[in-house]
Amino acid sequence: MKSLKTLNPYFWKYRVLLFWGLVFIIASNFFAIYQVQFIGKTVNVIQDVLSDKNIKKNALFRILLINGGIIVGASVLSGFFRFMMRQTIIVSSRRIEYELKNTIYKHYQTLSLTQYKETTVGDLLNRLSEDVVAVRMYLGPGVMYIVNLSVLLIITSIYMIKTDIQMTVWTLIPLPILSFLIYKVSSIINKKSKIKQKSQSDVSAFVQDSFSGIRVIKFFNKEKYIEKQYGIKVKDYQDKSLDLAKTEAYFFTIVLFVIGLLNVVILYIGGHKYINNEMSVGTIADFFMYINILIWPFSMVGWVTSVNQRAAASMQRINEFLDKKSEIKNTNHSRYDIKGDIEFKNVSYTYPNTGIKALDNISFKVKAGDSLAVMGKTGSGKSTIAQLLCRLIDPDEGEILIDGKNLKEHNLEAYRDFIGYVPQESYLFSDTIKNNIGFAVESPTNTLIEEYAKKADIHKNIVEFKLKYDTMVGERGVMLSGGQKQRICIARALIKKPKIIIFDDSLSALDTETEKNILNNIASDMDKSTCIIITHRPSSAQNAKQILNLSD
Repeated sequence: MKSLKTLNPYFWKYRVLLFWGLVFIIASNFFAIYQVQFIGKTVNVIQDVLSDKNIKKNALFRILLINGGIIVGASVLSGFFRFMMRQTIIVSSRRIEYELKNTIYKHYQTLSLTQYKETTVGDLLNRLSEDVVAVRMYLGPGVMYIVNLSVLLIITSIYMIKTDIQMTVWTLIPLPILSFLIYKVSSIINKKSKIKQKSQSDVSAFVQDSFSGIRVIKFFNKEKYIEKQYGIKVKDYQDKSLDLAKTEAYFFTIVLFVIGLLNVVILYIGGHKYINNEMSVGTIADFFMYINILIWPFSMVGWVTSVNQRAAASMQRINEFLDKKSEIKNTNHSRYDIKGDIEFKNVSYTYPNTGIKALDNISFKVKAGDSLAVMGKTGSGKSTIAQLLCRLIDPDEGEILIDGKNLKEHNLEAYRDFIGYVPQESYLFSDTIKNNIGFAVESPTNTLIEEYAKKADIHKNIVEFKLKYDTMVGERGVMLSGGQKQRICIARALIKKPKIIIFDDSLSALDTETEKNILNNIASDMDKSTCIIITHRPSSAQNAKQILNLSD
């Protein structure tokens, strides 16, 4: 469980809350145990009344009233301190969970594209959700139950040993065995839970994939086939869930069996001692109460052990992820303007995950305000130039100069503020059209959004929608056509009035007339910016001042 050591700074940060949690645990258990002896005393008083008719009823009533008041008062105090225990320990675990999720999500933003290609979206989401939840279970219940049992065992053992050592030994011996059995069952439950979760993930992924590809399913008339495949996956999930439920049933069976066994032991030993006048009925009642107070915390030991093991595995996965450092580092934090001069000097790049050499010793210059069309066959490295220009990746050899200065020496955040990028694959967020267009700028006005929607030749389509600019585009813009998505992406890139604008084959889904309209509309914007047009269509490149043709 070495991986959990990385959480120690969080424990120290919330040491005040955890300290008070410990105080509340001690107080809660003290009052829970303190009341038990008064239950035994009350039973003895009732027994004395039954055996001795000379005891006055008033005296009996007074004793019962006092003992009952102590029992009720102690129960209320125990409950209050137990509530406060959860308000400190569990609350601190939730705060740590919040910080840990923010830390992981913030780390996501620092990773390079290369590192994103080495993993899956599902794995990234699991680290942020399921792994963090598993760690939180260790931080909250995992810590709380162990500390609670330790305190409870110390306090209870003191009272039990003071009462009868032999009974104490016989009643405590089975409890570690119970913990071990619960641990073994919990380990099996954990394994089967992971299998069930995997099956559930498969169902979710299948449903998501089906919804995303609903058009294709309908085009090919494959609804029945998809329904059949869905049924198979759901049946598998049902079988895994039932298998898990059967195993979980053993948990309570074992606990109830041990409770019954311990009650028999107390009754047998206590009965012999009562017959020999070595123990009162009230003391036997006390032991019944003690053992029933201890039984559930001990049964939690096995469960907590399993939880902590799972947390250790999850924390190891989180640590492996947090230890990854992006090769794209920003060393300059000054704020300044960018003119837009671009120069590639003997630039080469090989994709590390495939080993494909996308660019080999390429050089070119583009002056600020000029335009360059990059053409070439599929796979010739056109989009790689765009990624290098945005510094999403760094070249293996050579250097990229922006305004005569190596791109690696620029303030990356400031530099990207001056870039407008229209990606090859039009990506829209699951939001309104208005928010997608205005995404690149702070608090855009409706007038500004409409202005650039018109320049991207999409305004006339938007006003035909029922909700106009407040229309939700759906996941990845599924509610829109390919051409509509491309034009919204163009408007999103132009609205920030960039000094360098990159069109990464972003006019391919448009007809020639729409393409011409857009190029005419944005001609004035392109004159104010350094424009890189990546395309395989001559019509998109005809207005560029230079053409770079990538071949071999």
